[in-house]
Amino acid sequence: MHTDARTIETGSILEGDICIVGAGAAGISLALEWNNSGKNVILLEGGGFQVETEIQDLYRGKTTGQRYFPLQSARLHYFGGTTGHWSGFCSDFDPIDFEKRDWVPHSGWPIKRADLDPFYERAQKILDLGPYQYNLDYWKKKDDSLVPLPFDNQVIWNKVWQFSPPTRFGSKYKEEILKSKNIHLYSYANVTEIIADEQVQSVKELKVKNLAGKEHIVRAKTVVLACSSIQNARLLLASNSIAKNGLGNDHDQVGRYFMEHLEVDSGDLFLTQEAALKLYMWEFFTVKMRAELAVTKQMQEESKILNGTASLSPFTGSRPPAFIDTFSDDAKASVEKWENREKNFSEKGPSESDLKKYARFNLFTRMEQAPNPNSRVTLDQERDELGMPRVILNWELTPLEKRSIRKLYDLIGQQLGISGLGRVRVIDWLQDDTNDEWPSILGGGWHHMGTTRMHEDPGQGVVDANCKVHGISNLYIAGASCFSTGGAANPTLTLVALTLRLSDYLKSKV
Repeated sequence: MHTDARTIETGSILEGDICIVGAGAAGISLALEWNNSGKNVILLEGGGFQVETEIQDLYRGKTTGQRYFPLQSARLHYFGGTTGHWSGFCSDFDPIDFEKRDWVPHSGWPIKRADLDPFYERAQKILDLGPYQYNLDYWKKKDDSLVPLPFDNQVIWNKVWQFSPPTRFGSKYKEEILKSKNIHLYSYANVTEIIADEQVQSVKELKVKNLAGKEHIVRAKTVVLACSSIQNARLLLASNSIAKNGLGNDHDQVGRYFMEHLEVDSGDLFLTQEAALKLYMWEFFTVKMRAELAVTKQMQEESKILNGTASLSPFTGSRPPAFIDTFSDDAKASVEKWENREKNFSEKGPSESDLKKYARFNLFTRMEQAPNPNSRVTLDQERDELGMPRVILNWELTPLEKRSIRKLYDLIGQQLGISGLGRVRVIDWLQDDTNDEWPSILGGGWHHMGTTRMHEDPGQGVVDANCKVHGISNLYIAGASCFSTGGAANPTLTLVALTLRLSDYLKSKV
């Protein structure tokens, strides 16, 4: 079922068993789990079914600290959410990502990697991925031309990625949601405040507004926020009419520990003889898997570094452009760019570039960000058209990230030298190991994580191991904002898996 909230009488009261706020990857995955359940599910989406400039402007905010993308473009505010412009990169988190590491402050989850295994397998299907296999041996048996570099696997290992088509949730799952008898989607329904009871122990209702001037109330036994890391924090902080510091924020944890993956051009790999290196090649929308070079758990522990990977691409005569400089502050233009790129590759068909031999490859880093309480989302004095305070994102990095990138390439270079295959040259910004400044080309992957992190101690996190907000009996959070650490892998597969785990838990409670 679907209702445009601009068309119903202002002041309407909408009631259900469970209310999901946000219809992106997390919100839609959760809603589908409840289809035909007999429960009345309300799914609220602030936008419509396509990108609109005035709706995107509701996400506009300020950024401080390390240079970052325009916030109104980094997240898409319509049905399907940011899956409208994702590239489909998927891999699971490593066991070390969930562990407490004494060299990484604030690391450690209250759950283990094994707790997500059954949900990873279910998430594969939602994201149109292949078998739940991220072991290189499995893929080598299917294609013996996938030959890895002959490195010591106690030092550097090959982390496997699979690629979603990519699945656009807004198109793939639209009809299933609209035809559902128990899921009621309301578009143009922006939640502007969560109202708690006087004891701030449970949610009473949600205030909903839209740009047409309509205001509504939503009441549900259980509420799940699935709005993205920045918007989940924004909504909790802005819900301060009863709790003056915002909901779930008794210990000043909401909005803290914002994390991204540091993504940056880092150097070159030179081979003594040309090679195809098919295992490591990738081109938009044309391959099902590839590998990236990663540091083993043992070496991370010995070197006291973060988790990260290096990807290879053929050197074509020039360095790749800084991604952060190619990104538009116009969300509509960004979506159109991705749509045109996808269409172009689908019409052209698979490239033969992975069969060619090269002697030089670009090296590109995806590095975990250390959890940092000063990397955070706060509220601005400025308000948007619905009266919501806009956000200020302070993206703050530490010397550990840069030291980890340097060590990653030290280890790769050592392995190349030992094998006699070639050498690594890092570019200028990495060569001075006493300089902790970041280059202007540093970007991120639009991988917003943290801000409502999972921790068993309310003084160190916002949600518990079941994604319930500490101290509030019926308020839960879905998505990457619950991540305690960011790992080296793109977050979509893990956030969907974590959402499925939350769904199973709620089914035992609701």
